[in-house]
Amino acid sequence: MANQKVTDEISVAQEKGKKINVPFINLAGKIIPPDILKEISEEAATFYEFVPFSKKGEALLVGMIDPEDLRSRQALNFIAKRKNAEIEIYIITPTDLREILKQYRNIKHEVASALRELQDELQTEEPVEKKAKAEEVIERVMVEAPITKIVAVILRHAQEGRASDIHIEPTENDVKVRFRVDGVLYTSLILPKNIQVAVASRIKILSNLKIDEMRIPQDGRFHSIVNGKKIDFRVSTFPASFGEKVVLRILDPTVGLLSFEQLGLSGHNLAVLKKGIEEPYGMILITGPTGSGKTTTLYAILNVLNDPGVNIVSLEDPIEYNIAGISQSQIKPEIGYTFASGLRSILRQDPDIIMVGEIRDEETADLATHSALTGHIVLSTLHTNNAVGVIPRLIDMGVSSFLIPSSLNLMIAQRLIKRMCEKCRKQIAPEPKIREMIARELEKIPAAAKQEMPQFFKGEVMIWEAKGCKYCSDKGTKGRVAIFEVMNMTPELERIIIEGPTETKLEAEALRQGMITMRQDGFMKVMDGVVSLGEVLGAVEQ
Repeated sequence: MANQKVTDEISVAQEKGKKINVPFINLAGKIIPPDILKEISEEAATFYEFVPFSKKGEALLVGMIDPEDLRSRQALNFIAKRKNAEIEIYIITPTDLREILKQYRNIKHEVASALRELQDELQTEEPVEKKAKAEEVIERVMVEAPITKIVAVILRHAQEGRASDIHIEPTENDVKVRFRVDGVLYTSLILPKNIQVAVASRIKILSNLKIDEMRIPQDGRFHSIVNGKKIDFRVSTFPASFGEKVVLRILDPTVGLLSFEQLGLSGHNLAVLKKGIEEPYGMILITGPTGSGKTTTLYAILNVLNDPGVNIVSLEDPIEYNIAGISQSQIKPEIGYTFASGLRSILRQDPDIIMVGEIRDEETADLATHSALTGHIVLSTLHTNNAVGVIPRLIDMGVSSFLIPSSLNLMIAQRLIKRMCEKCRKQIAPEPKIREMIARELEKIPAAAKQEMPQFFKGEVMIWEAKGCKYCSDKGTKGRVAIFEVMNMTPELERIIIEGPTETKLEAEALRQGMITMRQDGFMKVMDGVVSLGEVLGAVEQ
């Protein structure tokens, strides 16, 4: 929908530009140098809805939403006379205007401004008492303008930059602020050491944590309105050698609940999953390492199953996204409220569907299995390397082999990898060795699965590469997507489990039922231009 809106805006602007003889320019993803932005103040740009975006000789190039607006043209003429400069006008879209206005608010400049305010307060005190007064002022401004502004700027820029986490890390001489974007940490800001406690305390106040407790870790959460959207922040503090480290997980409800297709499910895997969640009872277990997107997939399944006619209850650690219509509960092991104890209580709440954040121990595994056997749909996660590893893992956790076939419906394994930038990607012919490797792997896919995805088995093997552009900050990647393998319970698999499952037998059954491995799913996404070959190999061969 967002892409369609942008496309419509471009069409309207182009058509209008032709009518009034003003050239259209697409500024999507363009980074405007600070010296160009300084040519027109942020206040004027916001009020009159025009922005400078480049220079051509002595001429200043300006983008406007409505070049026919008399008031804006008069203001632009005034600026041109004052600067004794020529102005070239272009028509731009409202979206491009908003994105460039954001660039006026550079994180380093905004924080520097707030630090100057703080320094001004410190310098108003008597020199003799400077140290004592400095501590007093720092303490006072923890909830006042400068520190509040610094924290707000950090939160806003992290959200605008699509960060998933914010790390505020004290070092010996300063405080490093890093944003995690697409799974990688980038240093965004360096703060002075003397405001370390104030910044941490401001976040603690927001999270309702103990300000004076710095010896032990604390966990909390808060929400804030950022750019008109309600964003949740999950907070964790940790006592480190140079002071408290603070990590905030950004939970944006607008991007947290994704469809199966947005997650990366397609073809055979999607068909098996959709059929599996239609079963009236049984376990659906998702496996993968920490940070592989398991919880996001659970939420996607819950979103599909969420219906006014069913009672859905979840046990989570922590609750990442609030979903209307679902009773979500946060476990608290420190007071004895664990997955196991919570699961026993849930069964007295007359649930139809149960989500357990993770099966960590024998008791939880046993309760989840018996819940599935007594007519409930149970969603949860495990830590194993692949889908077939779910069965031996359950047996290791004390679940009787004869109970597994009747209680387990689906086993899903996944990894999260960087999505290729759609703007700068291009199709290329791979080297012979790579072509042979991909062709050899895809040849192993069972015939039934091939029929569901014929586009990958016609013609020559081609892959894609992205060298980076302004849209992806020259990284070649933008966003993340998962690769999957999905295995379901069948009569043949039931027989293997009862007789005694071995890795060889389980893999043979996976092949027989047409399971596509994560490697194969990744290779198909490579051919489809979704991810790079290096990303797939890095994820499946670790």
